[in-house]
Amino acid sequence: MSQQQSGHRGPAGHGAGGGRGPMGGFGGRGHGGHGMMPGQKAKNFKATMKQLLSYVGRHKWTIAGVWILAIISTVFTIVAPKILGQATDELFKGIMDQIAGIGGIHFEKIGKILLWLLGLYIISAVFSYLQGYVMAGVSMQITRKLRSDINEKIHKLPFRYFDKTNHGEVLSRITNDVDTINQTLNQSMTQIITSVTTVIGITVMMLTISWQMTLAALLILPLSMVSVIGIVKKSQTHFRNQQQYLGHVNGHVEEIFSSHEVVKAFNGEKEAATTFDEYNNTLYASAWKANFLSGMIMPITTFIGNLTYVVICILGGYLTVTGSLTVGGIQAFIQYVRSFTHPVTQIANISNVLQQTAAAAERVFEFLAEEEEVEEAAEALTVQQTGVDGKNAVAIEGGVQFEQVAFGYEPGQTVIRNFNANVNPGQKIAIVGPTGAGKSTIVKLLMRFYDVNSGTIRIDGHDIRDFERNELRGLFGMVLQDTWLFNGTIADNIRYGRLDATDEDVIEAAKAAQVDHFVRALPDGYEMVLNEAADNISQGQKQLLTIARAILSDPKILILDEATSKVDTRTEALIQKAMDHLMQGRTSFVIAHRLSTIRNADLILVMRDGDIIEQGSHDELLANDGFYAQLYQSQFDKVG
Repeated sequence: MSQQQSGHRGPAGHGAGGGRGPMGGFGGRGHGGHGMMPGQKAKNFKATMKQLLSYVGRHKWTIAGVWILAIISTVFTIVAPKILGQATDELFKGIMDQIAGIGGIHFEKIGKILLWLLGLYIISAVFSYLQGYVMAGVSMQITRKLRSDINEKIHKLPFRYFDKTNHGEVLSRITNDVDTINQTLNQSMTQIITSVTTVIGITVMMLTISWQMTLAALLILPLSMVSVIGIVKKSQTHFRNQQQYLGHVNGHVEEIFSSHEVVKAFNGEKEAATTFDEYNNTLYASAWKANFLSGMIMPITTFIGNLTYVVICILGGYLTVTGSLTVGGIQAFIQYVRSFTHPVTQIANISNVLQQTAAAAERVFEFLAEEEEVEEAAEALTVQQTGVDGKNAVAIEGGVQFEQVAFGYEPGQTVIRNFNANVNPGQKIAIVGPTGAGKSTIVKLLMRFYDVNSGTIRIDGHDIRDFERNELRGLFGMVLQDTWLFNGTIADNIRYGRLDATDEDVIEAAKAAQVDHFVRALPDGYEMVLNEAADNISQGQKQLLTIARAILSDPKILILDEATSKVDTRTEALIQKAMDHLMQGRTSFVIAHRLSTIRNADLILVMRDGDIIEQGSHDELLANDGFYAQLYQSQFDKVG
């Protein structure tokens, strides 16, 4: 898109800002934070996890490999206690033979068994390492895909969404919530795979030793599951609230820090601190309840595991006395019981983590499910390029027609009522009127940041809704009242108007915008790096750079929304000549409060309450002695 859109998009990822929308910005910072109230339940745990599994499913073969590695690692681990039991039996037999005086302890045989055992543990550790290595790669690919989808979604959302949503809320979803998902995938999924494999393997090994004790161990297992399910149901709500209010806290902090000077200037520290405390206290309460309930899972399952251990010891002792089980067998089985309760406890503990993950994933998928800008028509028009005749390509001269346009940001709140205007190619059109008259709204409608509620806007007779949005916006060069620059060199900031521009093109545009002289006086000149806030140059210099960017884009239609409002009178005079030269042969829309800047406009549209109440040249409107004349006189005739 070859235009300067202050805050519309940017490589540095800066949010929307600039202009004046219903919440005070051109897609500006709203005060949304529409979060859950305490006690509200997660909407749909199963559906959320199903969506998350759809991302995981793209790596199903890799995860199948992780399963195989986990099975191999677990097999070597669970075989070890039985081999250790054989060593115990050999030692016990040797001791008994020594007491009976018929033999002794075969240390060589025991040593060989222990060497086998050491080898098994080493092999198990190697496969466990490979499993973790592969799973870490999978989890990072999944989270990268999630972040990419969120980033693409941001560019597809209508401005209406950002008018109502706090920037911190969006940032929290792409950072905190995705990080929560990443941790679960990287750690908990590996644990789930290992734990499930271990439970199955140990159950098989226990059955080979004693089916009676295996049955006793399995009968106690449902107690753990019932306890875990009960706790999970209680904690699910609190985990969702925790994620929601973490987003609110982040959003509030981001908003206060980015507007720190305003907060200080209007003594808003106390109110900001009060709002923060409300969010923070709610976050504390939700996090405390969630962590307390989840913390109960481990001790409860450990207690039930200890009960199992006691039952097994009593039953195992009886079976050993009756000769049904060897000493090594009961020693191995007790090890298996201990190993059996550990993965069961792990699975129970992971179920708590999954609640937090579900809450985070639900917020991410809610964002990805937000309504996007309306798709283009199947046979969308494109702008004819020089020497290129593409399908449905139309030549654009720059004529603009507004036909009975009506629009409101909210239903029932009309901003533009019945706007009609006909602009010929190459004309300079000034739009004036009091604050709130709808001047900037007209520009947003023209560029399809919003669609009209009724009526039609045409460019050279073509409905703008018939164009692809990128094609349409590529026709415009735009300079807004609020400047937007990103962290990068001055040359890169100017070149953003046309990314394939050469250094010579950048310098020519800078000269036309009266930028070159002050840039060369700066340290490093055009290679000087602007910081993130771009506050290492003056406000007027920032405005001049955005004007240079618009000049470089070489657009068909220019939009200047209070473009010189932050430039001093002397600088304004310098750039006015460059602007007049730039506007020759181009249709130009100039929104201005300084009526001295639009005296030479071909047509002045005077707006009030969403309607055009007067139109004509500067001299004609003064002669009519109407509303425009009153505005003009209020600025220039009160002298002496």
